[in-house]
Amino acid sequence: MPLKRARLYDVLALCTAITAIVLDQWSKAQVVQNMTVGSEIPFPILGHYLVFNYIHNSGAAFGMLSGGKGSIVLAVLIAIAVLVVCYLYSRMLNTGSLAYKLVFGLILGGAFGNLIDRLVHSGYVVDFVSFRIPEINYYFAIFNVADACISVGVVLLFLMVLFGGFRQRHRYEDGGAGEIVTTEPVTKERAALNNTTLRSTKNDE
Repeated sequence: MPLKRARLYDVLALCTAITAIVLDQWSKAQVVQNMTVGSEIPFPILGHYLVFNYIHNSGAAFGMLSGGKGSIVLAVLIAIAVLVVCYLYSRMLNTGSLAYKLVFGLILGGAFGNLIDRLVHSGYVVDFVSFRIPEINYYFAIFNVADACISVGVVLLFLMVLFGGFRQRHRYEDGGAGEIVTTEPVTKERAALNNTTLRSTKNDE
């Protein structure tokens, strides 16, 4: 890949991360200025299914680490995933595809968005998006824009790695089959040559 194109991809990834951070911080600032902690405002179209619910979250993404062993395990997995993304991106600096870099930028932007929130608010983040289906008593964890960026990015990264591995496997299998096909005529030619040599040897005797 040309170096100029690779650097352009790095710039686009940086722009993606900055956009995620700006949207996250702007949305949180709007909530803090216009709502009180614990208050709810229904979303105009979806009504009580999607609600702005302002809370302070001292746990991890989606309220994790606020209690329960399962939440702790998920928080550890997300933390490991973010570290892996940082490591992978450092290895593919000035190289790599645009899709991977945009996904990395999305994840890192979300991670830094929540980190800024914790530094500003002394340990907690502002969560305000609440999805629920009251008819079946279903209430999804309250989250923010940064949480959504991290989650979407991790899912996209998983799918890209998964399907990328399938493609490489199919290419390897197709390449192996091609090698077998191309070696069969050579084997027949050698067998014919060996038979001719044996016949000439017998005739000489």
